[in-house]
Amino acid sequence: MAEHDNDGQITEDDWAAAMMEQSATENGADAEARRVAADLAAAAADSPYQAKPASHLFPDFGAPGPRSGALNDFDMILDIPVQLTVELGRTKISIRNLLQLAHGSVVELDGLAGEPMDVLVNGTLIAQGEVVVVNDKFGIRLTDIITPAERMRKIRG
Repeated sequence: MAEHDNDGQITEDDWAAAMMEQSATENGADAEARRVAADLAAAAADSPYQAKPASHLFPDFGAPGPRSGALNDFDMILDIPVQLTVELGRTKISIRNLLQLAHGSVVELDGLAGEPMDVLVNGTLIAQGEVVVVNDKFGIRLTDIITPAERMRKIRG
């Protein structure tokens, strides 16, 4: 449909018509691409294999302010058992000397008499104390509790 002048040249009217035709083709392709993208998004939203947020399953831990269930959340961990150890001291001994130990043998530890004993929970130092006897059983009286800031300083230090 291109119009040519008498010399066989394409006129401005031909150029404008060609540009409009190309624009119409591109707009149609863009519309088709948008339609296909919308169809894919709709299909993915309904798919059981599509990842979805689990915000309805878990509380928002980043939310500011107190939560109504905070006390109940804390109550959940109160019955979890932990290993409490009171450490009098440590030593290194060769297997030869270990095999020679007998009833009445004395093993020297690095802890000094009268020095506070370390109290560990699951291997982490949480306090120090002194040994006491209560009803013919040994116990420990806590004399110093390690603050969380001190624990972090020991880990980094």
